[in-house]
Amino acid sequence: MSDAYLELVNSGVTKTLAKKLGLPRPAHLRRTDPAAVDTPLIPGRAMVIGEGPDADAIARTLLGWDLDVHRNVPDGRIGAVVVVLTDLTRPEQASQRVLALGSVLRSLAPGGRVVTVSRAADPGDEPAVAAVRTGVDGLLRSIAKELRAGATGNGIVLGDQISPDAPSAVGALRFLLSARSAFVDGQFVHVNTADGVAPADWTRPLQGRVAVVTGAARGIGAEIARVLHRDGAQVLGVDVPAAGESLATVMNQVGGIALQLDITSGDAAARIIERATSRYGRIDIVVHNAGITRDKLLANMKPDHWDSVVAVNVEAQLRMNGAFLAADGLSPDGLRLVSLASTSGIAGNRGQTNYGFSKAAVIGMTRALAPRLADGAGTANAVAPGFIETEMTARIPALTRQVARRLNSLQQGGQPVDVAETIAFLASPQAGGINGEVLRVCGQNLVGQ
Repeated sequence: MSDAYLELVNSGVTKTLAKKLGLPRPAHLRRTDPAAVDTPLIPGRAMVIGEGPDADAIARTLLGWDLDVHRNVPDGRIGAVVVVLTDLTRPEQASQRVLALGSVLRSLAPGGRVVTVSRAADPGDEPAVAAVRTGVDGLLRSIAKELRAGATGNGIVLGDQISPDAPSAVGALRFLLSARSAFVDGQFVHVNTADGVAPADWTRPLQGRVAVVTGAARGIGAEIARVLHRDGAQVLGVDVPAAGESLATVMNQVGGIALQLDITSGDAAARIIERATSRYGRIDIVVHNAGITRDKLLANMKPDHWDSVVAVNVEAQLRMNGAFLAADGLSPDGLRLVSLASTSGIAGNRGQTNYGFSKAAVIGMTRALAPRLADGAGTANAVAPGFIETEMTARIPALTRQVARRLNSLQQGGQPVDVAETIAFLASPQAGGINGEVLRVCGQNLVGQ
């Protein structure tokens, strides 16, 4: 569903009026255009703030992408600023770099990017080290709320032994700088290991991979299928028989296979495995997108409202994951599981006790699966969307919908493609060192963390 308010405040007389009245003025976000050729990674020059080997490594990475990289304040518009904080050991050491960032924010181009690179705090750290590393959390999230014109701020958090030029660190940096991360704001990507492989072609990192997408007939699921296909994957789309016509349409668009089944059935995983392996010989990616809502206040909740949501949103995934993990040689390169969580599972939502429970359960399941998959070079991660413009949110009363759209730093709802882009990144070879994480796609929604 389109956002008429966003269009009004970005054109003609209404744009001027909104500015004079001080009304929220969400910007058109910089998103990937599949039809565009040679679209630049960032909308201007790149600046690296920091000193030492890690800052040098990041500058070399950016230069390798043919960006115009500066270590001092450049003339003209800045498309991205990367602030390297990995070497800090005391809070007072942050001052110079943070204030240097502040001095150039007014030069940040519309749709620009700010990315911090820091180290993860550890319980064994000295108090001063833990203080400065944890301080980056509040710093980055605050910066993200100050940015305007569709610019975003996100962070990469490296484990102590992880180099900033490790494949997953590089992959995370490219994702956060690119238009693919348009609705990811105020978030941190944790790189836990040095695993991962840089793709031969950054525009088609999933070439040769086989992906299963549940709930693929419409909305977010259909967009996931399209983006995975765009990135090179073969797609097996799964949905209930009632959605068969829509599923066939989407699969025809992406040259994929349509499989009609109810994922709560006991043989769902076996049927998926049989169909995918008989056609493609493997399964590399599973995206658990299928989910339902049955919203009621808890005082009015009937058993079937609760049980059906838990059955589809959690129990089905648990059974299928057990079967996928037990299948020998399913993916020679390591299975990538990506599950759809929700900000409702992080912060809760009135009238969604069942849904919030199920989505929080997905997060717990993902974190528990991560070490099990890591043994086979696989990963398990979750994506938690906020307000996304779908058929479901279009049914929200108009005034409530307008309020929900403005409750994030980007002051608008996200698009299904924003969720799909993040899933495609987590499923990619370069994300092999990112495991057990929950990445929010919410425009820095003002709920939870």
